[in-house]
This record gives sequence, structure tokens and C-alpha cells, in this order.
Amino acid sequence: MLSYGHVLVLLLLPFVSPAGSCTEQEMRSLLQFLAGLSQDIGLTASWHNSTDCCSWEGITCSREGTVAEVSLASRSLQGHISPSLGDLTSLVCLNLSHNSLSGGLPLELVSSSSIVVLDVSFNRLTGGLGELPSSTPHRPLQVLNISSNLFTGLFPSNTWEMMNNLITLNASNNSFTGPIPTSFCASAPSFAVLELSYNQFSGRIPLGLGNCSMLTLLSAGHNNLIGALPDDIFDITSLKHLWFPNNQLEGSIIGITKLKNLVTIDLGENRLNGSIPNSIGQLKTLEKLNLEYNNMFGELPLTLGNCTKLMTMNLGSNNLSGDLDNVNFSTLGNLRSLDLIWNNFTGTVPESIYSCRNLTALRLSYNRFHGQLSEKIGNLKYLTFLSLVGISLRNITNALQILQNCRTLTTLFIGYNFIHETMPKDDEIYGFENLRVFSLNDCSLTGKIPHWLSKLTNLEMLFLYNNKLNGPVPYWISSLNFLFHIDMSNNSLSGEIPLALVKMPMLQTGNVATKTFELPISRSHSLQYRITSSFPKVLNLGINNFTGMIPNEIGHLKALLLLNLSSNRLSGKIPDSIYNLTNLQVLDLSRNNLNGTIPDALNELHFLSVFNISNNDLEGSVPNVGQLSTFPSNSFEGNPRLCGPMLTQHCDTTETPFVSTKHTNSMIVFMISFGTFFGVGVLYDQIVLSRFF
Repeated sequence: MLSYGHVLVLLLLPFVSPAGSCTEQEMRSLLQFLAGLSQDIGLTASWHNSTDCCSWEGITCSREGTVAEVSLASRSLQGHISPSLGDLTSLVCLNLSHNSLSGGLPLELVSSSSIVVLDVSFNRLTGGLGELPSSTPHRPLQVLNISSNLFTGLFPSNTWEMMNNLITLNASNNSFTGPIPTSFCASAPSFAVLELSYNQFSGRIPLGLGNCSMLTLLSAGHNNLIGALPDDIFDITSLKHLWFPNNQLEGSIIGITKLKNLVTIDLGENRLNGSIPNSIGQLKTLEKLNLEYNNMFGELPLTLGNCTKLMTMNLGSNNLSGDLDNVNFSTLGNLRSLDLIWNNFTGTVPESIYSCRNLTALRLSYNRFHGQLSEKIGNLKYLTFLSLVGISLRNITNALQILQNCRTLTTLFIGYNFIHETMPKDDEIYGFENLRVFSLNDCSLTGKIPHWLSKLTNLEMLFLYNNKLNGPVPYWISSLNFLFHIDMSNNSLSGEIPLALVKMPMLQTGNVATKTFELPISRSHSLQYRITSSFPKVLNLGINNFTGMIPNEIGHLKALLLLNLSSNRLSGKIPDSIYNLTNLQVLDLSRNNLNGTIPDALNELHFLSVFNISNNDLEGSVPNVGQLSTFPSNSFEGNPRLCGPMLTQHCDTTETPFVSTKHTNSMIVFMISFGTFFGVGVLYDQIVLSRFF
């Protein structure tokens, strides 16, 4: 979109000059536009400094002294766009993008007899786009960018019949409804870019797009489109970018290989089925292939190795099968990202993958592979993201010794492998100095938390849940200065909660540096993390064998969003200092031996959305006002001497207290769901739904 607009403006620049003297009519039109603004950040002062509008800020005039360009992008402008700009009869380019303008888009601008480039993207414009009268003569408009606004309603159809010069239309990120428009294909022979993504278009993709013989980009992702891709789309041989992710499209993609010039195919998150055609190898210019979250089946075609320009391939979450050794990945020397998660591939991980020396991200999780990790993975000198979860790997010590040679790794997920093996000893593992995210969960590993983890000084997130690790949490944990997400739940860790944990710098204060993952980290299809800072600050020690009292110093962890100490053997009172955790959204102290009363100070936790102190030995009354009074009875049950209006035992009666059975079976495992942080409303997920991959 930007390239077309910029090229056209540059072509026009030789014919314009900042010198000259505009007409009185042009000055009046510009001042009427200025009068419609409620905020102009100094534009009024600038324009009133001179009576020659050719010298005004944001205005460029032609050599004849007429206004040719109004460029006021990113000026924090507020107010309405005046129709008076349509009276500028020599105006070629109007750019009001990246402001806060509201109201509608004046039809006078779309129907202008001079405007070639019109960009009002990234504003707050509302309403629909009006239809031009059928008597309107052909207009010169070539580039129209109305993306990222608040437009609604049906997309006009007759208007485009007058736009026989149109090259680019970007209406993405609005709320347009109805069918996708196609009329400009017949009226504009040079039409090249159609961007309609992130709207509410619905129904089948209509016939007619095949008439756009010069189209290079067709994008309508994130809408409500249904049915199959129409056959005439496969006649657009000029097409380079086909982008329809996150719709409800069905059928096969066998015709797609007719589009020999394709660079990008993104049809992820649909309902497509069938196999990937053998003719895929004819797409010699293909750089990106995304078919994730569909119903594709069958084996990968051998000819995929002919797509030698491929840089990104995402085939995750399908029903693809077979032995990957049939594909020669060594020909894909440009491949940077390969994602095959959640399929049914068998055999061993093919050695030819390790010939893709430019790989930065590799995810093969949840397939039917077997065997041990190959030493050849060390060939991937640029690998930063690796996810091999749930592929039946064996020999954890060997795997980590191999991976420690991948010195660029920042994200490593290898959980749900190495079942019932022993955590490697301290003198066997080195390296991983750049690792920020490390997940070794669901392995039923025995042993202790190893000292070699203390060398991962850049570590930000550590997942060790669902193992059989024993012993205390080591003192050196507080030396990991960047660690802010700790999940050691469902192990056999023991001893008192160490003071080292309450000294964690990132859990006390500080912002997490925003770093983008090479691939989104998923907890489910609907919940994906793309940057590190979107992860909550967490301390999860639930379902272990910790004893003693909750340290009063727990109140130092003021940045915590989730604190889970449930299903341990903790005793004593709930410390008042927890009220200092003012950002806390989830607090679970259930299934312990805590006594005393509920501290009134907990009512100060105004962001608390999940609260559980059930199955302890607490006494007294549940607060009947404030934050704690909003939680259901199961947050408090199992405390025989606790009373309140939501419990069977009311504080003003003498009836027999209600006693619920305390859950002591450590095999009944629940994990806090992070859907709570994003308003999803889910309190707990079963552990099988909580794995990251």
C-alpha cells in the first residue's frame, strides 16, 4: 500500500514547487478545513503567519501556484474533515493519516476531479462510504487508503465503476459488512492491490475477482467468509500475495499452483481440506506458506523441496502424516522458520532439516516422532527458537549436551519428553547463556533443581511443572535478576518457602523488556503470546510439600499478578503483608493447614479476580463487604470454623458447620488459567490444557 502511494507521489514531485502563490479560493478552502479541527497542534499559528498558503506547513504548490499536495500525517489532529478540501481543483495528493480525525469521509474527496492519492488511514472516521451518482464521470483516483478507521455498513459497489484509474484500495481494519466487492475488477484495468482484511465481510467469495488481470495482492483475512476459493481466482496469474487467514473457507487448494508468481500464501485458520498438491513445487517464487489450523491431510509432497525460495513454512495444527524423511529439506537453504506442530508425522526428525542453516525458529512439537536428538542440530548457528514438546525424545542428558552448542537459543521448549528420567547433574550441562525462556515440564523427572540453571543469567521464564523434583528451592534462585515467571507446581519440593524467592528483583518491581518471539507461544488456539511482556508475573508453587509459615516478606513481591501456594503443608496465619501485592489478580492458598482469621487487609486487593482459601483451618467470618465478599462459596468451603452468608455455616446461627472433604490427592491437578488476565473468565484449566508449545 505504501509503496504504490509513495511511488505516485514521487512521480508527481518534479511538477510541484514549494514556491508560488495560491488563489483566494484555495486559501478559503484550507481555512475552512482548519476551522473544522478541534485540535491542530500549532497548525493555526503556522498558517496565519502568511497570506500565501503555498508557504504553509504541510502544503505544497505546483509551479503554477496552485495547491497540489496537503500532507498533514501524524500531527495529532482532531475534529472533522471539511468537504471544502474537495474544492482544491489542483489537489493531487491528500494525506491525513495517523491522526484522530472523526466523523465521516466527505464524498467530495472520493469524487474529486483531481485527487490521485487519498490517505485517511489510522483515524477515527465513522459511518459508511457513500455511493457516487451513476452520472459521475470517470475520476482520476489511483490510491485510496481508508484502513484502520471505524467505517461500517455495506461496501459501495457502483462507486468503483467511475474509478477506471484505481490501482490500490486498502479498507482493512474497519467494520464493513456484506459480500466482498469485485466491481473495480471490470472498470479499472490496472487495479493491483486489494486489502480488505480485519472487517466483517461475509458469505462466499463472489466471482469477478478473476477479471482483475493485473492484481498482485489479494487480502481479505480475518473476516467471516465461507465456501471454497472460487475458480476464477486461480486465473489471476499476476497474483503474488494471497492472504485469506482466519475465515471459514472450505475445500481443497489444488488450483492454487496455477498462480506461478505467488510469493505469499496465507490460508491459515480456515477449514480447508485435502492434501498439499504435488504441483506445489512449480511455485518457484514462493517465500511464505501458511496453512496452519486447517484440516489438511496426507503426506508432504516430495516436490516441496523445489520451492527453494521458501523462508517461512507453517503447516501446524492439521492432520498431515507420513515420514518427513521423504522431503529433502536441504534444498531449502533460505528457510528461516519451520512450524509443523500438532500433526501426525512419524519416524525420526529428518537430518536434512539441520541443513537449513538459516533457520531461526523450528517447532516440531506434538508429532509421532521417536528417538534421540541428533548432534547435527548444532549446525543451526542462527537458531533462537526451538520447540520439541511431546515427540517422545529420550536421554535428556544427551539432548541438553547437544543443545548447549546452539549458543543463539533464547527460547527452548522440550517438555513432555524424557519420561521418568533423572534431571542431569551439575557437571554435565554448560552453555545456554542467552536463554530467556526454558520449559522442561510434564516429564516426571526425578532429582533436584539443578545448579546449572543458576548459570542461565538471562532467564526470564522457567517452567518445571509436572515433574517429580524434590528437595528445597535453591538459594541461588534470587540471583536470576530477570526471572519473572516461575512455575514449579506439581512436584515434590519441600522445606520452607525460601526467602530467596521473595527477593526476586523482577517480582518486586521493574518492567519486563518487550521482546518478540520468533513464533507465537500458545496455551491454546485462542490464547497466544507474541511478546515476552505479555506474560504475567507469576510465582506458582502449588501442589508440592512445602511446610512452615508463609513468610511475611511475601509482601515485597509487589509486581506479582499470580500467587499460587495451594496444596502444600503450609501452616500459621495468612500474613497481612499480602495486601501489599496490589497488582495481584489470582491468589490461591487452598488445601493447606492455615489457621487464624482472614485478614481484613485482603479487601485492599482491588484487582483480585480469582481467590481461593478453601480447605484450611481458618476461623471467623468471611467479610460481607468489599472485594472478598464477591467470591463464590467454593472459595471458602472446607474451613469448619469459617462462617459467612455464602457458606452453609452462617455467622448468626448455631447449626452444625458444613465440612467439605479436603482434597489431598496430589494426582488431582489444576493449573491457574491465564485466560483470567485477559477477561476470558476461565478460572482453572485442567493441566492438559495448560501446556505451552
